Amino acid sequence: MSRIGKNPIVMPAGVTAKFENGLLTVNGPKGTLTQEVNSVIGVNIEGQTLSFVIAKETADSNAKHGLYRALANNMVKGVSEGFKKTLLVSGVGYKVAVQGNKLVMNLGLSHPVELEIPQGLTVACPNTTEITVTGIDKQAVGQFASKIKFTRPVEPYHGYGIRYADQVVIRKVGKTAGKGKK
Repeated sequence: MSRIGKNPIVMPAGVTAKFENGLLTVNGPKGTLTQEVNSVIGVNIEGQTLSFVIAKETADSNAKHGLYRALANNMVKGVSEGFKKTLLVSGVGYKVAVQGNKLVMNLGLSHPVELEIPQGLTVACPNTTEITVTGIDKQAVGQFASKIKFTRPVEPYHGYGIRYADQVVIRKVGKTAGKGKK
């Protein structure tokens, strides 16, 4: 039995769950999320408690036990609180803005980079060097934030590029040749 999988999920007030035909649906104040659950895992809903059990013992049932419990926990947290990723843009002349349903970024390239904002996500730019991605689906928020970061990865010499707000960038020392050495 998985250590993570055996822990029950206590749903906050206003959050309900339903399991029918292998589909787990979680409703909350921020929206609704659904997840297909493999037949080797059983779902028990008792009041405001959601728990998972191994219905059929297979080679990977322990892994799936923990996986579906973690996915359901993310769903409960998403529909009650939501998820947020903050990215910082640093560089000379680098700036970002939201225009309609697109994120427009000037990143020192010959053209502005435009990314379509996916359905269900909210992207905001509090200032020209900061991007916040919010939504109820943890996977969608993380995937779009990663896509933004990939457009201009941080280079280690000057620190130019896009990074997460909590990311630590290890800086490298530049060349030292020709500075009075003989």
